[in-house]
Amino acid sequence: MKSSLNILVFLSSIAFCVCADSISSIELNRDNFESETNGKNTVVFFYSPSCELSQRFFAKFNKLAENINVRDDVKLVHVDCEADSEFCNSNGVKGSSVFFYPEDKERVQFSGVKSEEGLSKFLVKNLGDTILSNLLEVPEKLDALNDLTDETFADHVAVGNHFIKFYAPWCGHCQRLEPGWNELANSLEYDPSVSISRIDCTQHRPICKDFDVKGYPTLLWIVDGKKVEKYSGPRAVEDFKKYIEAKTASEKKVSDEQEAKVEEIAVVQLTGNNFVHGIKKGVTIVKFFAPWCGHCKRMASTWDELAGKFAGKEGAKIAKVDCTLEENKELCNEQGVDGFPTVFLYKDGEKVEEYNGSRSLEDLFEFVSKHAQIHDEF
Repeated sequence: MKSSLNILVFLSSIAFCVCADSISSIELNRDNFESETNGKNTVVFFYSPSCELSQRFFAKFNKLAENINVRDDVKLVHVDCEADSEFCNSNGVKGSSVFFYPEDKERVQFSGVKSEEGLSKFLVKNLGDTILSNLLEVPEKLDALNDLTDETFADHVAVGNHFIKFYAPWCGHCQRLEPGWNELANSLEYDPSVSISRIDCTQHRPICKDFDVKGYPTLLWIVDGKKVEKYSGPRAVEDFKKYIEAKTASEKKVSDEQEAKVEEIAVVQLTGNNFVHGIKKGVTIVKFFAPWCGHCKRMASTWDELAGKFAGKEGAKIAKVDCTLEENKELCNEQGVDGFPTVFLYKDGEKVEEYNGSRSLEDLFEFVSKHAQIHDEF
């Protein structure tokens, strides 16, 4: 892809339920991608059609496509990354992201709420309301700060690092913090390492209650949907930036350590070439996954811990299969994998049962132990 192209690229690990009768965005592939995007403003959605989270967002994306694709100078299109994972990887598809490629400048990444308003805001900021004013409802607020609601909160925080202000409009401390919080959001708007957001607890009480917010403002660091830490440091913008830098560096270190730990624990990596041999003896529980899937990412550490629980025990193996790899696609289809993650238990080479229970370590341990007739306590 040439940097001179004016391209808005919608890269997402969120898959859409795509039906031929309802698609308003245009399907592209490696053969026509260059010609169809050259010299045009284009929103390209690189999707994988198996992730359940995407189905809630597709209608909104499709609605934008219906409105915008009537023009010749702005297009919303999509690329199936399950059909051509190599092509998507070569375009930098590594998660839920939107990139803007302005001519002769560095690309800009979208980090807003994955909603119609969030994407509209991004389009208006980069294309201007003169192009879009007659095609969609231009959001009144064009600041970088993400305003979350009961409807958008869960999807928005599901993957990645999030620094969120829980506030009440009447709170004096919240009002004094507002300019600095906006400045922070503006300065990091297209930083892929973190998203800056806020939620009004007087309007969205259930979310604030779930995160145990008892005073205002409460500033929480949330990773992959889980509260990690309450911020209690100074409230200057530079202090926030130092905190974010330290947290993202720490998250990367933890991630690297976890990857090393996986190698030590040796979750069995199965492929289309070694699958039959890998499940031939004893009990093997296999997680069929996709690296872009949010549920899979949240389950990864639990799967590693489960492998650790059965390390050194004969008769039980913990394994996984990456269904996005070319050599595994036929295997995943043959095994009946129709969503991610899918967990099957095999015994002496035969599929015994699909696991549909809780994804907690304790429940998974009990499930495998029962089938392997291992009586160790959790």
